[in-house]
Amino acid sequence: MNLLRTLATVSGMTLVSRILGFVRDVLIARIFGVGMATDAFFVAFRIPNLLRRIFAEGAFSQAFVPILSEYKNTRTESETRELVDHVTTLLTIALFVVTLVGVLASPWIIYLSAPGFSADPQKFQLTVDLLRITFPYILFISLVALAGGILNTYGKFSVPAVTPAFLNLSFIGCALWLAPLMDQPVMSLAWAVFIGGLLQLAFQIPFLIRIKMMPRLRVKFGETGAWRVMKQMGPAIFGVSVGQISLLINTIFASFLITGSVSWLYYADRLMEFPAGLLGVALGTVLLPSLSRHYVDNSVEEYSRLLDWGLRLTILLTLPAALGLAILSAPLISTLFYHGEFSANDVWMTRDALVAYSIGLLGLILVKVLAPGFYARQNIKTPVKIALITLASTQLMNIAFIIPLRHTGLALAIGLGACLNAGLLYYKLRHHQIYQPQPGWSVFLMKVILALAVMGLSLWFTAGSDSSWLTRSPIDRALLLTGTIVMGAFCYFVTLWILGFRLRDFSRRGME
Repeated sequence: MNLLRTLATVSGMTLVSRILGFVRDVLIARIFGVGMATDAFFVAFRIPNLLRRIFAEGAFSQAFVPILSEYKNTRTESETRELVDHVTTLLTIALFVVTLVGVLASPWIIYLSAPGFSADPQKFQLTVDLLRITFPYILFISLVALAGGILNTYGKFSVPAVTPAFLNLSFIGCALWLAPLMDQPVMSLAWAVFIGGLLQLAFQIPFLIRIKMMPRLRVKFGETGAWRVMKQMGPAIFGVSVGQISLLINTIFASFLITGSVSWLYYADRLMEFPAGLLGVALGTVLLPSLSRHYVDNSVEEYSRLLDWGLRLTILLTLPAALGLAILSAPLISTLFYHGEFSANDVWMTRDALVAYSIGLLGLILVKVLAPGFYARQNIKTPVKIALITLASTQLMNIAFIIPLRHTGLALAIGLGACLNAGLLYYKLRHHQIYQPQPGWSVFLMKVILALAVMGLSLWFTAGSDSSWLTRSPIDRALLLTGTIVMGAFCYFVTLWILGFRLRDFSRRGME
């Protein structure tokens, strides 16, 4: 299995979903704008969406895939099927209870997650109503994550990668056709979440049947593998998803700020998710099964080399993405969202948040690469300790930044917290001698920095002033932005090529 080709496939499938996600956000911005209704929906959606990131891109996969890989490579097919069946049974029971409690306790959940909304009874009640519809998404998406973990372990990476597209299709359909039929149009977005969860789960079932791993509900409380997964899931939530937990806490802080703050942070976060999903989630998805296999086979040197490969790709691709987001923040936001009810002030406020978020993009994606270095070894304690330190530090920065910088300070705290998380994970990997850097890092970094300088200058001069983008027509903005991005990418990769970088240098075979 060529890991670079697999990574490209996963990223390509993710790109389809992300593009649909942008279409969805453009429609939401155009139809609903920024105000009480969107703030209420984004808070209501934040909670199940947090669970999506934790389960689909985090804790569940990190706990489940290493143990499933161990069973697949060292146990019989019958024992592996039993593990899948028992994990599915335990997870379904737990999720059904959580979903039922969540629907019933929606008012208290909103009190905790957005206490500032309680000052406006209409806004508070709308958020509660939206949450009751969106909360079952937690059940659907967690089972989607289970199916995705199975498919990834069996090498079917493209199926879980394209699955999120169905949520975005549901949003687009409901925003266009269901919203005009409802007394409260924003309720259509909540039903889009519900329908999207069902569609994602239904899409993966035929592929599970094809590899003969369709789970069956069977109760067997003495099955040790399933309980090992469940026991590791709790700590893993902190270990890999501290950034998402910080986002939820940020919503609490933002609920006390002026109306629109939650929405500005949401749109900036959505732009951050584009490179984070294309590279961070894709790399973590591809690395975890291979690292788990190397650990089972006690291949210490290959384990370290695989981490090194992931880190170099992260540096190579994330730094230009972070620089591009910072320089082109206003052009991106004005091109994508400056339509209909989305005002010029919304552009500037979202821009400030995006620039602050971009500072932490490298840290955010490095966590996706470094954390599997521990989880593949079924080491939960170390990343959990680091996550708790990071979470506490992020909240201290929130307190320090929120008064002078308002919502921008909340975004900056998230970015700096991600960098701290990545730095501590790297230190511990080196300290435990799990990872040893391969030769050539100094020269590699110098070449990347030079290419970034060339790209940054080209973007800076081509983009022009931020205010000029608001006076252009939508078509002119789209054409100029596309040309600017293409030129920046061309300058970056041509500079790397001149400096000696070749695609084959990053090709790597994974374990079958």
